[in-house]
Amino acid sequence: MALSHGDKCLFVCGILAMMVLLVQRVETGCAHRESPKCCPGRNNDCFELNRRMTICYCDTYCQKTGDCCEDYPTVCHISAAIDCVVSSWGSWSECSQLCGAGSKERTRQVITPPRNGGMPCPDLKQRRGCFGQSPVCSTAKEVAKILPHSFKRNFKDPWRRPHMLMKEEKPSYCAYFQLKQASAACRMNLWSSHMTREQPVCVECQGDAMGRTNRCEGDGLETTRTFWTAASLPGCQGSWVRERLQEDCRCPEHSFIFV
Repeated sequence: MALSHGDKCLFVCGILAMMVLLVQRVETGCAHRESPKCCPGRNNDCFELNRRMTICYCDTYCQKTGDCCEDYPTVCHISAAIDCVVSSWGSWSECSQLCGAGSKERTRQVITPPRNGGMPCPDLKQRRGCFGQSPVCSTAKEVAKILPHSFKRNFKDPWRRPHMLMKEEKPSYCAYFQLKQASAACRMNLWSSHMTREQPVCVECQGDAMGRTNRCEGDGLETTRTFWTAASLPGCQGSWVRERLQEDCRCPEHSFIFV
């Protein structure tokens, strides 16, 4: 059926009205959303249509996904994104181990923290391997020889020479260790049977056992694993870590002495 001139006008006007409404709908964005116009966090229901007839969002999460409506920054009072800015790397630290394999690290600082969805900060710490070669490493290689404290080195001997008597007058010092390992052979003797893992022990360095440096060989390094062996028990050996030294000291009964 042919349309009259008036009907054609009504049809065209209706089409134009629908197009105007559609354009208004497409260009609304966050500004014309029903309350709330802007949503915190991630909210998939907080959306509108943009001019390209695709969905855009008015939630905070859209700054990360890049699908915000064009008027989101203005309507939601969001400033431009600011990326994280960090300083240059600092110097590498000393090796964590005086002797042997360890690690060192370096750091950098945050100058400008990220805001408004800007790029997050990169790693602020780096770590790499190292090998400690301190001059004291020769001490770490020494193996301590020990005996039970009941074995007295400084017994009174009237036939000793005067220079040997003077050597006995050197004050003793105590080395306190944390046992890390003891072989099965140590369980075969009464005085060494209580030497078990993580057991604290005191080893006395008596004047007669001191060398030219006024120390006993094998008295270890703090925080470094070193090794020991029982002088009178073949196969009884292990490792320990020295915790501290104490000058002018005597170990209690059931302890040990350096040989």
